[in-house]
Amino acid sequence: CTELRAQSTINLADPPPTLNTEPMPVKVVDAYPRLRLARPIVLTGAGDGSGRLFIAGQRGKIFFVDANDSQVEQPTLFADLTSRVSYKDRENEEGLLGLAFHPAFKTNGYFFVYYTTRERPHVSVISRFSSKDGNEADLGSELKLLEIQQPFWNHNGGTIQFGPDGYLYVALGDGGKANDPLGSGQDVSTLLGSILRLDVNQASANQPYPIPASNPFAEKSGARSEIYAFGIRNIWRMAFDTKTGDLWAADVGQNDWEEINLISAGGNYGWNLREAAHKFTLAGGLGSGPSDELTDPLVEYPHTEAWGKSITGGAVYRGSRTPALDGYYLYGDYISGRLWALKYDRETASVTENRPVIWDNLPVFTFGQTDDGEVLMSTMSGGGRIYRFRQSAN
Repeated sequence: CTELRAQSTINLADPPPTLNTEPMPVKVVDAYPRLRLARPIVLTGAGDGSGRLFIAGQRGKIFFVDANDSQVEQPTLFADLTSRVSYKDRENEEGLLGLAFHPAFKTNGYFFVYYTTRERPHVSVISRFSSKDGNEADLGSELKLLEIQQPFWNHNGGTIQFGPDGYLYVALGDGGKANDPLGSGQDVSTLLGSILRLDVNQASANQPYPIPASNPFAEKSGARSEIYAFGIRNIWRMAFDTKTGDLWAADVGQNDWEEINLISAGGNYGWNLREAAHKFTLAGGLGSGPSDELTDPLVEYPHTEAWGKSITGGAVYRGSRTPALDGYYLYGDYISGRLWALKYDRETASVTENRPVIWDNLPVFTFGQTDDGEVLMSTMSGGGRIYRFRQSAN
């Protein structure tokens, strides 16, 4: 992942004059007008050449459709985990939160899920399953790799994704409530408030995941060796750029600021000493000013009606249907429903554009990506709908 972090954080609500903020010449269209799925929280391809889009619902069902069939009405059920997944509307940051297919899924049939189990309150599980011919999950094949006791029901993060290095990356929130009361963000002796990197390629009951030797805390006493980066509050979606390998993560703020980070090995992203690029004043504490030991975000925006209050992380567009979006990181806000396309220049390590994408401003629930690089997003409005991006006629 990139180490290019030369610029200071840009406040998108008060941008420098050099930042391009003109609206993007694209439109948002209903990808599957006849398809409705409850709480579509993960959208992903399987990397198996089948051209399918897999859609995971937060309550526990995983479906797939032909990604190019815009007229599909009934998806095919791939896995029904509802008897194992705990989801409640009043505790709506739990449930089935993550789905990732092994890079060799076509031959080994392995896929991985991150979910809240019904077995005990507030326990997150990362499991591996096998599939039958790639079309149906073998529910009896579950191998639980990691169980994480969450202190509260919120801030569970949830993204799991394979990186270009073949390892599984896991985004965990700080455990919940407000202010990070357990101090998880700055405590590397706990998995909470971190991004993990796990070698699950030889997973077994005896050794669920070896630790990659290059993990920054692999040899550090008193630290969890699974940790890749820390100082995280609650990343709501992270994604690798399939061209550059950069890991993009949007961390949901608390009182005043939302932020986007580029994640690097060993990085400390500040929570709960910092909220975005600002000192976070704890109850009875002083927070922290800028520090060489803390990594401030690329960009931030304030909690206002115009911008929003809960960032939804997206993905870098690498498809072919909308050339105007090539290389742009697409993201949105759940509260305001706004969308933007951000451009990052790796050579100068600077953000050069943050351009609005005009659409209906529905709550932006999640983003995902097909195997051919098209970016999709979902909203729970209208029964659970999925959208894609198209070049504007003008």
